[in-house]
Amino acid sequence: MRVFITGATGFVGSHVARKYADEGAKLRLLTRTTSNLQSLEGLDAETVIGDLRQPEALRSALTGCDALVHVAADYRLWVRDPAEMYAANVDGTRELLRLAREVGVSRVVYTSSVATMGFRSDGTVVDEDTPVSLADMIGHYKRSKFLGEQEAIKAAAAGQHVMILNPTTPIGPGDAKPTPTGRIIVDFLNRKFPAYVDTGLNLVDVKEVARMHFVALDTGRPGERYILGGENLTLKQILDRMSAITGLPSPTMKVPHGVAMAFAFFDETFTGKLLKKEPRATVEAVRMGKKMMFASSAKAEKELGFKNIPIYHALRSAIHWFVTHGYAPAPGGRSS
Repeated sequence: MRVFITGATGFVGSHVARKYADEGAKLRLLTRTTSNLQSLEGLDAETVIGDLRQPEALRSALTGCDALVHVAADYRLWVRDPAEMYAANVDGTRELLRLAREVGVSRVVYTSSVATMGFRSDGTVVDEDTPVSLADMIGHYKRSKFLGEQEAIKAAAAGQHVMILNPTTPIGPGDAKPTPTGRIIVDFLNRKFPAYVDTGLNLVDVKEVARMHFVALDTGRPGERYILGGENLTLKQILDRMSAITGLPSPTMKVPHGVAMAFAFFDETFTGKLLKKEPRATVEAVRMGKKMMFASSAKAEKELGFKNIPIYHALRSAIHWFVTHGYAPAPGGRSS
């Protein structure tokens, strides 16, 4: 089986690529001229240079493949030009699916996000059937992923064999960029997390997410969405878990959302608009934080055999990886 994988140089995508390689698949991987290929080290794979914003150039790369696993996305909570994000996450997805149909790729796994779900501020645990609309999406990343997911649903409704996976917040080794959640871990390790806000996330082991990308190719139902989630935890609980692993102190001061919003507005204005650098906090991120992103993976557990694995080992592995790769010093307390 020959598989074309986008996003393989990223955090989730690199784990997906290695899972397919372990299962004996022949890999053709999309990279960009600016991609760091370190995550592909030791992987027996053919690489193709291209860009989701220029999809027609990927026709030859898709030709001859049995499956497409579309993991790549522009994942940023702050972006100078939102049009670039929509071009990659929406237009790129639609055109990539079209090309896959035209060259005869028989099956597609599309990596969406739990961000497309209808979260509430009261901590309600949502699932794939919770009502949601574009109006519920906060920020360009969520809106672009919601619209990209709609393209995958439309393609499946028209007869294309497309499965949709919605990971929550993957945790584990190899988050080189790092992702926004990875930055929480790095900041904690560097003792740059003096306070917290009242918010919640669902953390999932990235290796189980990768396994599902392989399993779904055969067992997923076209057009269906599958939440891949682990433990529902408040931010304070996540920080406490990291404290227990590392011996570093967990912050005890809770910051009201209003204060966090004021800081984010200042940081976004000064750092983002004046210094032209990515701010540490954004208004959209604080707005998103008002919703508890708690989700259920019961559907994936029932239909795909997804395993809801306790997050401790993945969190410990992520901490160890960040420390050993120089993102933070080794904790002075317990070993990571």
